[in-house]
Amino acid sequence: MTGRAMAEPRVTANNDTLILALPRGRILDEATPLLSRVGIEPESVFDAPDSRQLRFATNVPGLDLVRVRSFDVATFVAFGAAQLGIAGNDVLMEFDYPEIYAPLDLKIGRCRLSVAEPADMIADDDPSRWSHVRVATKYPEVTRRHFAARGVQAECIHLSGAMELAPSLGLCRRIVDLVATGATLRANGLVEVELIAEVSSRLCVNRAALKTRPDEIGAWIERFRAAVDGA
Repeated sequence: MTGRAMAEPRVTANNDTLILALPRGRILDEATPLLSRVGIEPESVFDAPDSRQLRFATNVPGLDLVRVRSFDVATFVAFGAAQLGIAGNDVLMEFDYPEIYAPLDLKIGRCRLSVAEPADMIADDDPSRWSHVRVATKYPEVTRRHFAARGVQAECIHLSGAMELAPSLGLCRRIVDLVATGATLRANGLVEVELIAEVSSRLCVNRAALKTRPDEIGAWIERFRAAVDGA
């Protein structure tokens, strides 16, 4: 931990509870130690593998956690159902909600958003000469913007998962998806051919909540900042 003093978040009333939205899966596994460094400990059922509970009390009065799909974190924060959240910048780029302020890179959930295609296409393919691409992705908005910036028309087929199957089943020749180690791509005969963005998880804040509760939310931002800097 750095020598920087951390402001203590104000205790809220029961009917004014702050909600921190967390994504399920790998990012949650990486976020849990960070929460501990910030001083947030969820109730014991949070880690129970068979629990269907989605909202959890914490050791901090006036702060609850909710556990949702990674893509839903941004929606909960943008519409004020949660005042704080942890979301990958891939999700924030896809939705591009003006209601969300993302002041801090938490340096967890690192991966990249890339274009991939079958390995047997590489020898005869030149991405710089593409004028039109058809891709399977769960990031259609990011994909279209990326290709439009270089004058390429992108036809996006929206899938929620199993992107790697699309080329082998003839749905399309290329995909846009998150890549961490590349093992899943290799197992399905695919290789990365173009990087769209480096990805990591960010602390995101509802802008209206920041305006109406600046001291309280500002204190949480600083606590997270100190925890990240002191990691």
